[in-house]
Amino acid sequence: MAETDNLVKILTDNDQSAEHAIDRALDAIRKHLGMPIAYLSEFVGNESVFRHVAAPGLEDLIKVGDARSLDDVYCRHIVEGRLPNLIPDTSDVPLAADMPVTQAVPIGSHASIPILLDDGSVYGMFCCLSPEPNDSLNARDLETMKLFAGLATEQVRRSSRQKTQRIETQQRVRQVLDDSAFRIAFQPIVDTFRSQTLGYEALCRFQAEPIRTPDIWFAEAERVGLGEELEVAAIARALESIPLLEDGQYISVNASPKTIQSAAFKGVMKTVPPSSVLLEITEHAVIEDYDAFLRDIAPMRAAGLKLAIDDAGAGHSSLRHILQLGPDFLKLDMSLVRDVDQDISRRALISALLYYARETGAQIIAEGIETQAELDVLKRLGVTRGQGYFLGRPGYDLPDRSLEMKNTGS
Repeated sequence: MAETDNLVKILTDNDQSAEHAIDRALDAIRKHLGMPIAYLSEFVGNESVFRHVAAPGLEDLIKVGDARSLDDVYCRHIVEGRLPNLIPDTSDVPLAADMPVTQAVPIGSHASIPILLDDGSVYGMFCCLSPEPNDSLNARDLETMKLFAGLATEQVRRSSRQKTQRIETQQRVRQVLDDSAFRIAFQPIVDTFRSQTLGYEALCRFQAEPIRTPDIWFAEAERVGLGEELEVAAIARALESIPLLEDGQYISVNASPKTIQSAAFKGVMKTVPPSSVLLEITEHAVIEDYDAFLRDIAPMRAAGLKLAIDDAGAGHSSLRHILQLGPDFLKLDMSLVRDVDQDISRRALISALLYYARETGAQIIAEGIETQAELDVLKRLGVTRGQGYFLGRPGYDLPDRSLEMKNTGS
């Protein structure tokens, strides 16, 4: 009864990884059938490659990564019906008895179930074997074997689907990179008292199918190992517009800490004046080693690069970023700015951040300003820089300063 309960638990336990579930299934069926070896194989070309193995003490005979030609083992014969799924005694089955592998291993008894993918193709085999014949093996044992093979099949299919999705995602993101299928919109950052444009935040907008928000594209790229490349490509495109800026203006770009520390990002920064760049680090970005990060960006900051903490006030991580990085700017999260004219708690938190900024020499930028009332309250609090639809919507073109100079005769 205890053994049956254990088998049921393995089959129904959802709190385990696919790899662990298969390993547990192999070990359980091996013990249930009284066989010393169980494995799950994958067919790769003309080979059967062992992906999971449960054979304690027999690692010299079989281990993960080993492979055998499909011409030499039972697998193909079982799939094509020339050998049965369950063989209690291989000496009773002429085809099995005549195969060299039967004597070489040796194989006295054998049980095997093909693992089929969603499209019906054969992935590999779920097998148990013993050097000794076992005449007690019967149809009920084969049904139990099928239950565990079904568990393994589901895990293999899930992994196969994930692999397929990953490949499709990589191809999709790679196509965006190869075609440069994105544009950069620029939203003005404004002096709230003088209505003067101080700089522009660069916002990446994707043109490729499927049409989705930028955060989804960047998250997807990160999941398949292309996050850094996509971030750097977007930043490089944004910084191409630096020559169009008026004196003293800057372009603000978003980047993850990993990208900022990359050789590719540093290479881009060597092509532009660092004083024309404001680098935003989101509150959600994880920095494993603040000291190492600061040392890494110190040369760029010494050359004029400004640092901002984005989404300030959105969560506890931003406070740590603020304290550890000593940024030049704090960008108030729009959740603080929205309806600030009607919420005393928002005003109190903004006042606290303003006090910190004054004490440390940092500047505050309020994001997401959408009404005159919000702007008026922020100005009364002392916020001198703002961004939002009320102050200026994103646009794809910056004013061409060369044309302005030509028109004024400069």
